[in-house]
Amino acid sequence: ASSHPFMRLFSGMNHQYTRREVFCRNTCHDLKRFWEREIGKQAYYRESEEHRLGRSALRKLREEWKQKLETKLRLRNNPEDAEKRTNVG
Repeated sequence: ASSHPFMRLFSGMNHQYTRREVFCRNTCHDLKRFWEREIGKQAYYRESEEHRLGRSALRKLREEWKQKLETKLRLRNNPEDAEKRTNVG
């Protein structure tokens, strides 16, 4: 008999059944490993995309706030510009 514990368990059985069980076990393991990898890839892609979108929105917000602050500082430093804008608008 073989030294593998699985083979010893089925040593009294016909070899065709033993081979099928070994094949199924290996195939099941390979399928499980394949789907675990696929799920891992999908999780990684999803997290990467969420991170990218988060950075993008943050960058956009920072730019908006920067423009607002620059406008306020410019109006504070040049009050004449503020008067011109209110008279024109």
